[in-house]
Amino acid sequence: MRVSAFLFFAANLADGVLMPFFAIWAVRVAGIPVAAVGVLLACYAGGELIATPFIGGLSDRIGRRPVLMLSTFGVGSGFLLLYWSHGTASAAAALLLIGVFESVLHPTAMAIVADVVPVADLRSQYGFNRMAGSFGGLLGPALGALLVLWSLSAVFLAASITLITAAVIVTFCLRETRCANTEDDDDDEFTALGAVFYDRRLAAILLPLAIIQIATSWIDSVLPLAATQAGILSPASVGWLFAYAGLLGVIFQMPVLRLCRTVAGSRMVMMAGLILIMAFGALAFIHGIPGFILAATGFAFADIFLGPMVQAVVMEIAPAQSRATYTAALSVVSDLKDAAGPAIGTPLFAIAAGLPWLAGMALTLIAASGLVVGMKRHETVKEPV
Repeated sequence: MRVSAFLFFAANLADGVLMPFFAIWAVRVAGIPVAAVGVLLACYAGGELIATPFIGGLSDRIGRRPVLMLSTFGVGSGFLLLYWSHGTASAAAALLLIGVFESVLHPTAMAIVADVVPVADLRSQYGFNRMAGSFGGLLGPALGALLVLWSLSAVFLAASITLITAAVIVTFCLRETRCANTEDDDDDEFTALGAVFYDRRLAAILLPLAIIQIATSWIDSVLPLAATQAGILSPASVGWLFAYAGLLGVIFQMPVLRLCRTVAGSRMVMMAGLILIMAFGALAFIHGIPGFILAATGFAFADIFLGPMVQAVVMEIAPAQSRATYTAALSVVSDLKDAAGPAIGTPLFAIAAGLPWLAGMALTLIAASGLVVGMKRHETVKEPV
């Protein structure tokens, strides 16, 4: 489980190093218009969004270890290509390549947890891994804030080193966890996209979650532009703001999970939805640094409530022989967030600075209500067991 936790740490560290500065880099270095930044950001998840529905569950077929070795090295190499890229076309191509390798990284990293952890402990273990990821999310923006003082492009080099290091650790430290002999493998093969249509319980969780994720993606893509263009925060200060949000995850993830151990998932969704609505409201109606701090706090706590709980529920639904496939379906939601979210959020910001935050409040209210219904149905099915 140490390797699994490190993978969550490394992935969030790499994202944290570059994501707060990606839009600023695109505008200042690549010369991309603000309204078009979302398209370039979408390329970061575009390859993953295309590949995950079809090959995201590959480790269910050939094993966890070889898939993680290839994917971590591939993502790290892709970031290195991005560091050397010049121009929009080459950057977009590198981002698409990164996405293809990432399409199997996250589903496999989540599946190895379910391979070795009892169902009753899944929420706690995913919470621990999420805490490790939050620690990476804390160090990433802080490191990025230091690197951008030297060069905005240096964040890509740091992300590359992080993932290549992860590839080395997987090679030497990870044992194979996939069940080798499952009689029903041949009968139950389907893609992550097929899993959503095959299992209505999974669809009832993932569809409203996708809407919530798209809205919350605007914190990464739109907030840096809003803060820097208004002259409220510098690029380095944006990094420290995201580091603060990561620190909250490190400090409060496990205590919150212990307090909510007996709380039903549907109630946790309601709490997360209310927190998100208030976070969007802070950005819409509280101007200046206080609004940004309140929003970052709200998004961090909503993720603390929502993240491990959803991962655990998806694993409770998944058949043993299709864990990576089901986690791949969950990863598609994250890919859709990274691809569609910025492409929607940045044009809304170009129309009116407060429009993404008002739209986020409305979308969160609708989607959280739908997710509560899906969670209650899952809980009803579990009760007689």
